[in-house]
Amino acid sequence: MTRSDAPSPRLEEPRAGGPPSPPRSTLVVAAHAGDFVWRAGGAIALAAFRGEKVTIACLTFGERGESAKAWREGRKLDEIKAMRRAEAERAAATLGAEVRFFDAGDYPLTATAELTDRLVAVYRDIQPDVVLTHPTEDPYNGDHPAANRMALEARNLAQAIGYPGEGEIIGAPPVFYFEPHQPEMSGFRPEVLLDITEVWETKRGAMECLAAQQHLWDYYTDLAVRRGVQLKRNAGPNLGLSHKTMAEAYMRPYPQIAKELA
Repeated sequence: MTRSDAPSPRLEEPRAGGPPSPPRSTLVVAAHAGDFVWRAGGAIALAAFRGEKVTIACLTFGERGESAKAWREGRKLDEIKAMRRAEAERAAATLGAEVRFFDAGDYPLTATAELTDRLVAVYRDIQPDVVLTHPTEDPYNGDHPAANRMALEARNLAQAIGYPGEGEIIGAPPVFYFEPHQPEMSGFRPEVLLDITEVWETKRGAMECLAAQQHLWDYYTDLAVRRGVQLKRNAGPNLGLSHKTMAEAYMRPYPQIAKELA
C-alpha cells in the first residue's frame, strides 16, 4: 500500500440535524526531524489512510546531534538544518501528514515556557483525539525526555479554561509513548503492539527519505519484524506458521477508559 492508494480525508456521518463531524485528529510531538518516522511512521500512515488528520510538531531539526554524516561532509549549520527540514517534509508527505517546525535547537533541547505555549496553541488548534510522543526516560538523548515533558504539560495546559491563549480548550486525548532506540535502558515496555503490515511499505518509503540517518533504515526494519512476531504471539496460539507481520510498540502513561475489558 502506498500513499497514492489512500482515500482523501473524509468527514464522518453527520449527527441528526447537525453538520458533519470533522475527521479524527492525531498529534505527534517529536524532538527531532527523524523521530516521528522511525518510531511512529506506521501509526501515522494508518491514521492518514483512514482519512484522519495527522499533525507532527517537530521541535528541532536534529541538526547538531542527529546529523553526523552531514557534519563529517563539512556542511554548515544552516545547510544541515535545511537538509533535515527537506527530508522531514518529504517523509511527512509520504506518510500523509502535516509537519510544523519549531526550530527550537537540539543538543540540548531546552524546555521553555515560550515553547510550551506554542505547543498549547497547536493542541487547541487541531483538537487531537490521540497524542504520540517520546517516553519519559532516555539516558542516551536528553532531548527526548524534554520533548515528553513539554508534550504532557502542553496537553494539561490546553485543557485549562483559564490558561491564556486562543482556541477552544481540549478534552483528554489518550497519550501513547513510542519506542525509544534503546528500550531496555529507557524503562520501555511494549504494552501496545500496533499492526502496521498494510502500511509497512509506506513507512519504509518515509524512512528512505531520511538520507542523513541511513544507518537506521535496517535497524528499524528489523525492529518492526521483531515486534510483528510478538504481536502474532500475543494475538493467538503460536502454531509455527509462517507469516510476515510488521508492528510498532507503544506505552500508555494514562489509564485506558473502557466499558468492557478487551
